[in-house]
Parts: sequence; C-alpha cells; structure tokens
Amino acid sequence: MDVIIEKAINNLSKNNMAGFYVESKEELLSLISMQLKVGEKIGCGDSVTLEQTGVFEYLRKGSYTFYDKHKPNLTSEEKREIYLKNFSADSFITGTNAITIDGKLFNIDGNGSRVAPMLYGPQQVIVVVGTNKLVDTVENAVHRVRQIAAPMDAKRLNRNTPCVKPGKCIDCKHEQRICNDFVLITRQFLKDRIKVIFIEGNYGY
Repeated sequence: MDVIIEKAINNLSKNNMAGFYVESKEELLSLISMQLKVGEKIGCGDSVTLEQTGVFEYLRKGSYTFYDKHKPNLTSEEKREIYLKNFSADSFITGTNAITIDGKLFNIDGNGSRVAPMLYGPQQVIVVVGTNKLVDTVENAVHRVRQIAAPMDAKRLNRNTPCVKPGKCIDCKHEQRICNDFVLITRQFLKDRIKVIFIEGNYGY
C-alpha cells in the first residue's frame, strides 16, 4: 500500500470513518460482500466508478433488495421513489468526487439524491474511490471536481452546459447545471458508518 493512501486511511479513522485498500475489482467485490448481509436493502448513488468496477452488476445478481436507479424506462416519479427509499436502506453504496489525504470527502451533486443519503439515513455508507481521486487539500478537491470531473460528467449526461465544450467550469447559471450541491464531509458522528474503499487505478472522473 502506498504510504500516502495509508496516511489517508489513518486520517479517515481519526474522523470516525473506516478506510480500506484493494488492488483489484475482484478484491473490491469480495470486500463489499463482507460488509453486506443477505436480504439487506441497498441503495446506490450515480457513479461511473461503480459501473466500471462491476459493483452495480454484482448487486443486481446478489441476494439483496437492490434499489436500482438504473433500471431502463424508469419514470421521474419512480426514480424519486427510489431516492426516498435510499434513506431507509441498510446500506448505501456510492462513489465520491474527491478525497483528501487528511480524510475528508468532497462531492458536487445536481439534485442532492446522492449526497443526501451519505449524510443521513442508511445505517452504513460504502464509498468506492479510485486512487486517482486522492488529493492534498480541500482546495485541490474543489478544483479537481469543478474543472475536471464535473465537465466530463456533464458531457456523459448529454447536458448542454457551457462547460462541456471547453472542458472546464465557468460557474454558469444554465438550467441544466449539475453543480448545485457542494458537500464536504469532514467527520462522522457514528464511528465507521462511512466506509471508504480505495481501489488502485483510475476510476470515474
């Protein structure tokens, strides 16, 4: 394990969050399975990382009640019902936009449906993050998300926001803007409610 990642995991522990490190997708899925119980109600946030690592597919095939927001042809109301169910889920699994060496999670969200259950509701939150998203400071986290991750995500979502073409944020007021909720998680009241799993490699944006 890289000494910087080890430092981040130690700092997460000081902030009442658990930290883990895996080197492969196989190790990741094995570790996640150990954190879940058969029959659990599981919610998820929108995450390229979870898609790339096979977490979504694993949950769909597992013995869980999975609130799958990516089912085809869901209506807006059906998605909203899923978002509300996430608050009462046993576990909520998501990615994160950036994480600092001193053990803080930073996220930007469009409508809050991803960050809200991270803050309150589910008994445990499992955060999967590629080592590419580890940064030195909160300032670097904000810069990374606004100038790298958000424009790429807006493009993925086929938004027509001004950031898509130049690939950088201009702090727009566009009606399709996805950068609405800026959330910094610095500590947890309940120890180890949030569990962060670092996976070696470049995942997500």
